[in-house]
Amino acid sequence: MRLTTKGRYAVTAMLDLALHYDQGAVTLAEIAKRQGISLSYLEQLFARLRRNGLVDSVRGPGGGYNLAHDPAKISVADIIVAINENIDARRCGGKANCHGDERCLTHELWEELSDRIHSFLKSISLADLVNQPQVQEVALRQDVRFQSANA
Repeated sequence: MRLTTKGRYAVTAMLDLALHYDQGAVTLAEIAKRQGISLSYLEQLFARLRRNGLVDSVRGPGGGYNLAHDPAKISVADIIVAINENIDARRCGGKANCHGDERCLTHELWEELSDRIHSFLKSISLADLVNQPQVQEVALRQDVRFQSANA
């Protein structure tokens, strides 16, 4: 199991939306600039996030994306699952055919690890992350840089 760039970027972009939750729709260009993520990559991620009901798109002038739910109701696990990121530590993907066509010696170990990782990520909401002082500090710095670059 390895969280890929896709998963990290999706969580980062969703956290950016959560940080700007009360400010209206946020464009992907704004997120791309603040977070240093390719705009085309964000477009792919947000298509999946929208299909899975985590974000809403707003068309026209002032358009962009909003969270589809309150940040307290969206977990990190919801985001990871929505973009089809694999958080399963088992090589067999749960089919129990890890050793030929049979269960391997360590199947239960990796199964429990996968369950714990999922539970941990499910227990952390975007609101939890937004309320962390370190996150607030970084967000403030990013917003100041973004505003001065666009002034």
